[in-house]
Amino acid sequence: MNAGLQHIGIIMDGNGRWANSRNLLRSAGHLEGLKTAKKIIQAFSDRNIPYITLYAFSTENWKRSGTEVSYLMNLISKYIKKEYPFYNKNNIRILHTGSQVNLPNTVLKNLQNAVNYTSGHTGLTVCLAVNYGGRDEILRAIRNYSVSESFNQNSPPEEIEFCKYFDNPGIPDPDLIIRTAGEKRLSNFLLWQSAYSELFFSDKLWPDWSENDLDNAIEEFSKRKRNFGGVQR
Repeated sequence: MNAGLQHIGIIMDGNGRWANSRNLLRSAGHLEGLKTAKKIIQAFSDRNIPYITLYAFSTENWKRSGTEVSYLMNLISKYIKKEYPFYNKNNIRILHTGSQVNLPNTVLKNLQNAVNYTSGHTGLTVCLAVNYGGRDEILRAIRNYSVSESFNQNSPPEEIEFCKYFDNPGIPDPDLIIRTAGEKRLSNFLLWQSAYSELFFSDKLWPDWSENDLDNAIEEFSKRKRNFGGVQR
């Protein structure tokens, strides 16, 4: 079951609220959210959906307490490093989207190692949005384009040319973006790429999500008609 979906982006929201509702530290919510992410990645692989982008850490998340940021960085780094058997078993390819600026060296190293190690895998592509912001990605693309051989200050770039300077230009735009925990906004996630994405909002907190919730989102998507600005005939 994938309803013709090629790419789904997920804003994994609600870890902190999940922990607070159980009188636990926020770190416990992030750890549980990580377990849910692995479970949902497996569900994607089983359903033959080729691409998933997970919003793991935004450019705005640096505003959180130093303790929480440090915990998140360590959690992301350790998870990426320890899941090689999972990548192999499911033929998963890892990609990173986001700025490398300010990321700890261990996180950068483990991200790059996972990208290199899984580069030959041909199953599900998991794009980890770490230190990612949609506006930041657009600005970085502008800077990269402006110093490229394609740059012509007297002529604006064609869209297809400009898109080559995004973090992962080979990934199709998301058909569907899911946000959990009841919030109804994109929060700077894939702003350029989501121009014609369908949006699905779930009241469930991310750590409570299951494959059934994913299937419900896919079923809802399958009922929608996408005209991409045209007129249905």
